Amino acid sequence: MTDMITADLVDLDLSADTKEAAARALAERMVAQGRVTDLEGFLADVAAREAQMPTGLDGGIGIPHCRSAHVTEPTLAFGRSALGIDFGAADGPADLIFLIAAPAGADDAHLTILSSLARQLMNAEFTAALRSVGDAPAAAALIRGEEPAAPDGDEDSVAVPAAASAGAAAGSTADCTGDGTADGTADGSAGAGEAAAEAERPFRIVAVTSCPTGIAHTYMAAESLENAGREAGVDLVVETQGSAGFTRLDPAVIQAADGVILAHDVPVRDKDRFAGKATVDTGVKAAINRPGELITEVRGKAARGEVTSATPGATPVERGGEPGEGYGTKLRTWLMSGVSYMVPFVAAGGLLIALGFAIGGYEINKAPSVMDHFVWTQADSWAALLFQIGGVAFGFLVPVLAGYIAYGMADRPGLVPGFVGGSIALTVNAGFLGGLAAGLISGAVVMAIQRVPIPAALRGIMPVVVIPLISSAVVGFLMFVVIGKPIASAQKAMTDWLSGLSGTNAVLLGALLGLMMCFDLGGPVNKVAYAFATAGIAVADPSDSAMKIMAAVMAAGMVPPLAMALATTVRGRLFNAAERENGKAAWVLGASFISEGAIPFAAADPLRVIPASMAGGALTGALSMAFGATLRAPHGGIFVVPLIGNPLLYLVAVAAGVCVTTALVVVLKGLRGQTPAAAAPGSADAGPSASTAGTEQPVAA
Repeated sequence: MTDMITADLVDLDLSADTKEAAARALAERMVAQGRVTDLEGFLADVAAREAQMPTGLDGGIGIPHCRSAHVTEPTLAFGRSALGIDFGAADGPADLIFLIAAPAGADDAHLTILSSLARQLMNAEFTAALRSVGDAPAAAALIRGEEPAAPDGDEDSVAVPAAASAGAAAGSTADCTGDGTADGTADGSAGAGEAAAEAERPFRIVAVTSCPTGIAHTYMAAESLENAGREAGVDLVVETQGSAGFTRLDPAVIQAADGVILAHDVPVRDKDRFAGKATVDTGVKAAINRPGELITEVRGKAARGEVTSATPGATPVERGGEPGEGYGTKLRTWLMSGVSYMVPFVAAGGLLIALGFAIGGYEINKAPSVMDHFVWTQADSWAALLFQIGGVAFGFLVPVLAGYIAYGMADRPGLVPGFVGGSIALTVNAGFLGGLAAGLISGAVVMAIQRVPIPAALRGIMPVVVIPLISSAVVGFLMFVVIGKPIASAQKAMTDWLSGLSGTNAVLLGALLGLMMCFDLGGPVNKVAYAFATAGIAVADPSDSAMKIMAAVMAAGMVPPLAMALATTVRGRLFNAAERENGKAAWVLGASFISEGAIPFAAADPLRVIPASMAGGALTGALSMAFGATLRAPHGGIFVVPLIGNPLLYLVAVAAGVCVTTALVVVLKGLRGQTPAAAAPGSADAGPSASTAGTEQPVAA
């Protein structure tokens, strides 16, 4: 902090009467110290951040802040206003104004210091000391966490170390043990039973805070929640998803929590971790201004049994990986990042192409450009329009795949070289294999550049100029000159091999793809099979083998949710009330080719549901290939049956797989000898031993 604020960056008699004038006055001090290179450009960035959300806080505090390419090094300026300035806080104007300036490429160490300051602003002693300090050097020393000399010898009345809050936060987190219990909750007499200890423990809350810039509000909200938690006598642990990165909460701590508070103005990463918990989802300023109310609200929801439903899961980029993961796991996560962002382009483009074929016939791919010939009253013109729009959407598949693989590895700096490398893969006919290679290379190049020590003066231009320039040049050279042609040859060889598949080989491939589609129901293995199939039809004139593979993949993917829906209908007593309700939705999800419709069942009983689903999926995939069913659309379920070759036999294949999976699930659950329907979920009789693992129903205490 010593170099982030000096006496020259302090104005104890700030005369500005508007927040814009206050920001300008403090920014001019930064310019005079060489911390900001372009005053107007920096102020525009401050105003843009202010437009996202007012930066005034209750207690008379204003914290205008932003990341900007015009900032040379992390800097803090402080102003004290006698009249007060309106920064949008509910309780009135602010008299303590902190202008926080971070370079676009600020490093984690500096951002951590700024986050500690943000936490400290929630400390009443600290803000009181700032209101009473008499000179600029003393104010700067106070903010830095130093102890300025106090003539009366009472140094404690002024000095409040800026790091104290961060230490307190760390202590709050450290107090929570791996199993989610807090120190001091198990101080009953020796020999007390686990039930008694459980009854005596305090209410447990986990929270996530995040804001658009991740510098100030994120950490102030965390501090406010932690303080309110201590006052309310609850165990509260916060995960701050800020600019300095974040450390995920221990899964055991989340599992043991009774409630969740999500205080955010940007998407929460890995939000699916908190499914099945009583949850309060709100903006970050609510956690700063009224944390006690949020704690009361989440306790009320937990008491009433109001929990969030399970979701299909966050995208790989949102997951970001766990500490200690091996390279294989990270590689899978990176590849899933690209595939998950590519799928919407596949679905939109593929369905548009399919509609074009349905309206205009399979010769529509030879129609002239609609820019040259389009007749409003002709169906063929509309068919050509849909086909050509779909073709444009398909043209993004490989660049998006490569770009978001790189994004999963290196975050935003990986996007430019990833998209460039993916486009080059198309240019040299390297296809999807080229896109995979381009994405991985781009991410690796950016990560290597980010490890090079950079002078402070250059950090601001690194993410917008230096990294995109160097990484794009390196990736372009490798794709054009070194690896592009070999990958293109491998892509052609794979395409020729698929085109030559017939008989037993084709049936075995269908069975394998069916197993993959049903193994993790929308997870990485499922997406690999789906990407493999869509890669084959992502051309204007796909081969017959490619269309057979696409048909087999979609047929197998429909089996698990349809089978679960059928099982809950014919043997409802084997399922609890929540599962029977999910079964109704699974009819529609399965018919629409949304495999995730079976996830609630697989999560509750994986050892029975997943093997049964894989058996049915393998049978359906094999039969689809044996029947020679073809499909030009990458999605749609039963709604694209008119576009399927041999549609009746195709539906027979789906029905066979559904019946096999249903029969196996019913038999396996029957052998278990349990009847979840016997006790209503959440009733007093349905104690912990009667609760099926993974269900969304609250367990009676």
